[in-house]
Amino acid sequence: MRHLLATLAGKTIREVAKLRGGGSALPGLVAEKIDPGFLPRSLGSLPRGVVVISGTNGKTTTTKMVVELLQGQGLKVFTNRTGSNFTRGVVASALGESNLAGRLDADIAVLELDEAHAVHFVKLVAPRYCLLLNVMRDQLDRFGEIETTAGFLRRIAEATTGTLVLNREDPRIAALADAAGPNSASRAAAVQVRYFGLAPGLRPMFPSDDDMRSSAAVVGGPAPDDAAAAAATLREADVVLTACDGSAASFDVGGRRIDAELKLTGVYNVYNAAAALALARTVLGPDADEAALLSSLEDVTPAFGRGESLTVNGQPLDLVLVKNPAGFRLALRSFPAAGYRTMIAINDNYADGRDMSWLWDVDFESLAATGVDEVSGVRANDMALRLFYEDVPVGRVDTDLTDSLERFIDSAPDTPKRIYCTYTAMLALRRELGKLTNVEVIS
Repeated sequence: MRHLLATLAGKTIREVAKLRGGGSALPGLVAEKIDPGFLPRSLGSLPRGVVVISGTNGKTTTTKMVVELLQGQGLKVFTNRTGSNFTRGVVASALGESNLAGRLDADIAVLELDEAHAVHFVKLVAPRYCLLLNVMRDQLDRFGEIETTAGFLRRIAEATTGTLVLNREDPRIAALADAAGPNSASRAAAVQVRYFGLAPGLRPMFPSDDDMRSSAAVVGGPAPDDAAAAAATLREADVVLTACDGSAASFDVGGRRIDAELKLTGVYNVYNAAAALALARTVLGPDADEAALLSSLEDVTPAFGRGESLTVNGQPLDLVLVKNPAGFRLALRSFPAAGYRTMIAINDNYADGRDMSWLWDVDFESLAATGVDEVSGVRANDMALRLFYEDVPVGRVDTDLTDSLERFIDSAPDTPKRIYCTYTAMLALRRELGKLTNVEVIS
């Protein structure tokens, strides 16, 4: 009865919140208050269990890929599409997908979870599968040192009951393999460990956090940590990214080469594709239709704000989310500046992380020739100062996102455009862009 009341109350509040234009987590808060066991009851009966995807970079896009790969195999998948990756956001998503009795019509749940909040989630629902992507120095004002973030991911791994899928190239992630033993009250036996990885020649393109701290970590240069690279290759990976040229990629999948032409933009998303393939093959097992997996992978489009390309005045406008040095560096490498006008929008709200000192770890030299037309957001002046020291010309600095966006679009209506933005800046910009063009509504 409590679960039924929680479902009815949550659904009602969710509909009211949608009419008022927001509040994606509020229905989850109410449902949890009425029924603290709402999540275990909603997710506990799914035939193929629950998948948790976490890590510093790439959660949203990788989750979208995994969902579409599994759907392409005929599975009904529940996921938290709103991008609210806290526990209450998952509850709110479940309210939207469940019937009036609180039951989900799904075979499996694939959930993107914030590193810290995933720890609370796995206390309620033990995942059968877990994909851990990477650990970077992101939002240190919130998490403290990087080892704290790694500790959160360890607790997720220890709660997993079936299979861990780990990034063998990230030493802090690969080290979590020892969490697969029967050392948790939530499981009686050791779980399986599988890996995704990179061919040795691609390691400098995707530096780990330790690599980022090395002066040798230069894209296109030698692998900065030969010992780490040697250790990684000793771990056999189910899926290895072997080549990457724009949106074209090659993977070694179970010893067989697979070539793909992706609709995703950004080299970082190509590596995310390797992670998604490894997880999907783990979930599907021997029943996987490899041809259908490849077809689904090639059809995946960017998640909102993650290399999303809109059309304004008949010209493309790309939104590229940036939130830490590694992500910003790879974004700049993925999207050449020539032929585009550029805007950078930096906020420091809670969801962005309040500490923006990481901007000084990003190399902006690739923007020097074309310059940056608009710098905006709460921390526009900090960003402009960083560009000044990099000798990157800046057209206008304005903390008002709406005014900056309007000026950015109107000043050159016939030129392609690109905006690098932090999370809350991206949400605000998408709202404004929704007045000018078709923007996917996330509800």
